[in-house]
Amino acid sequence: MRLRMGVLTISLCLALTACGGGAGIGPAEQLALDIRGELLETAGCTAQLELTADYGQRVYTYGIDLSWQREGETVLTITAPENVAGITARILEGETALEYDGMRVETGPLDDSGMSPVDAVPVLLDYAEGGYIAACGMETVDEREVLRVDCREPEAAAGEGRACSLWFDPSTHALLRGELSQDGFTVIQCEFSNFQTQ
Repeated sequence: MRLRMGVLTISLCLALTACGGGAGIGPAEQLALDIRGELLETAGCTAQLELTADYGQRVYTYGIDLSWQREGETVLTITAPENVAGITARILEGETALEYDGMRVETGPLDDSGMSPVDAVPVLLDYAEGGYIAACGMETVDEREVLRVDCREPEAAAGEGRACSLWFDPSTHALLRGELSQDGFTVIQCEFSNFQTQ
């Protein structure tokens, strides 16, 4: 527990530094910190999502059921398209198994770091919990106000390296959308529904 609180404290301090310092943070920055603190305390989450992976020459879209456990396994079950529905990826301590009745899903690397669509959801959750917050604010999406949080490496300029944008419901704090980009090109888009923490 002491280690977890230490990580929480360090993460929140880094986030405060990124958002312009503790004394003058605004409501959007405070909301981002509150959501991050809640996520760090969760045991897991479940959701449904639509994941779009853009390889440049090819674009794939999948429906996925997500079950993520902090102290256990991440399970991603494909629900669409129908010809690959039921394929399940199990991720545990960096090991990934992806099998179903001899079928394979395109999971090749999307960027130079080797990230694939199977890795994308855990990467989004990592950014939500501890990514360096480069910017955050409220914006209108589909006629409703949401919180947008942009994360990237602290030393990277906008549009360089890997970056992540996350959108949250300001009332429920549910994750609504996430995008991963590499050198300014969006390689993963995830639209979440029924996001529930445990």
